[in-house]
Parts: sequence; structure tokens; C-alpha cells
Amino acid sequence: MAQFFLENQSLIYIVILSILLGIEVISNVPAILHTPLMSGANAIHGVVIIGAIIVMGHAPADDYLALTLGFLAVLLGTLNVVGGFVVTNRMLEMFKKKKG
Repeated sequence: MAQFFLENQSLIYIVILSILLGIEVISNVPAILHTPLMSGANAIHGVVIIGAIIVMGHAPADDYLALTLGFLAVLLGTLNVVGGFVVTNRMLEMFKKKKG
């Protein structure tokens, strides 16, 4: 285990710094912009779906763990994308002029 950390030390530092930077950026976003940014980010998660489909396509037929995780990733990624579009649609409806 220690060997893994020593071999990938620079990558681990990059991940830790990315997490800290992401927390700092997100904490400074005003509340009024948080929902539009999150709905857009959820819609972009289609990349997760494509990656999960690729993983499932390359997994051997007897590797049930990879197939199950790939299926869950496709399912949860799809829910995230649909949720992002629903939230974005609701926000856009707020800006339309009311009839009557």
C-alpha cells in the first residue's frame, strides 16, 4: 500500500489540490448562481454515461462487479442528466412572461 502512494505521490497531490480548489471556488459562488451552475453541471454528466457504457462494453461477460458498477453508473448518470434538464427547464419557465 505504501508503495502505491510513493509511486503515485504527484498524482495524489494533484487530486488533493483539485479538491481544495473546487471547495474554495464553490464556496465563493453566490447563492443566486448556484442552481443554474448545478443544473448545467448535472446536464454535462452525460460523459459519465458514455464512460460507463464503454466500461460495460469492455468488461468480460463473467465480471459481474464491472457489469453491475457500469449499470449503476449508467442509471445514476441518466438520473443526474435528466434532473439537470428538469431543473434548467423550471428555471427558464420562471423567466417567461405570464399570459393573461
